[in-house]
Amino acid sequence: MPNSQNHFVSWLYTTVSGRLFLKGLLHSKALKAAELYVKSPASKKIIPAFIKQNQLDMTEYGHVNYHSYAEFFSRQRLAQYQTFDTNPKHFIAPCDSFLSAYQLDQQSVFKIKNSSYRVSDFLDDTTLAQKFKNGLCLVFRLEASDYHRYCYVDDCFKHQDHFLEGVLHSVQPLALEQAPVFIKNRRLWTLLETKHFGLIVQTEIGALLVGGIKNNHQTGHFIKGEEMGRFELHGSTIVLLLEKDQVKLTAKYQPAFKTEVKVRQGDWIADALNA
Repeated sequence: MPNSQNHFVSWLYTTVSGRLFLKGLLHSKALKAAELYVKSPASKKIIPAFIKQNQLDMTEYGHVNYHSYAEFFSRQRLAQYQTFDTNPKHFIAPCDSFLSAYQLDQQSVFKIKNSSYRVSDFLDDTTLAQKFKNGLCLVFRLEASDYHRYCYVDDCFKHQDHFLEGVLHSVQPLALEQAPVFIKNRRLWTLLETKHFGLIVQTEIGALLVGGIKNNHQTGHFIKGEEMGRFELHGSTIVLLLEKDQVKLTAKYQPAFKTEVKVRQGDWIADALNA
């Protein structure tokens, strides 16, 4: 994330004036106005600067005339660049992002920075939360420059979506140190009955300026690597909750228990323990 954005998030969450501004921002019409702007043709002019600043390789997306920054933001990769590991025992990353891993305890609680998260609060479903005791939590944090579409991590049956309105805090690490944003933010969670990795709850979490979380399907059977949905407008996060002893991170991604590790959608990041 550019230093200017780091400084802005730090000011919002670590200073009195910043927190007062954030409180007013979250309850004002400013976010809606920003959303309307980036969906308008006038926002096309900021696309070249964004590409240059983030050194994006647009070869993967073809020659597309985007009609707004929002349309550009949720751009789709060409099929030949959207590959994934096809080994059924290999667990893949659902999106381009920074991966962090956390162990769930006997009470289905995981800790991020200074905040503790009970799965029951995270999902607003106490019964389902019990299934993830001593399981694994994988957090995929997308930056604004990342590809903002996500895929199914395995062949699965997808249950219905559950939308929780929430608000739109930043999900940058600086914000996580100050507030339990994952249970405050707008989010959409879905139960997946997977073929090789047991039950998985996948949750898409909106961040500051995110205008929408768009899943492509209702309930049904879907295949590994198939596009599941997309985010619109700004950086965001996907959280996967897995049952105990279903997967083990590969040696390459074991460092995710201590620090963020960059992943690309479709990367092999863990092995099935029961498949």
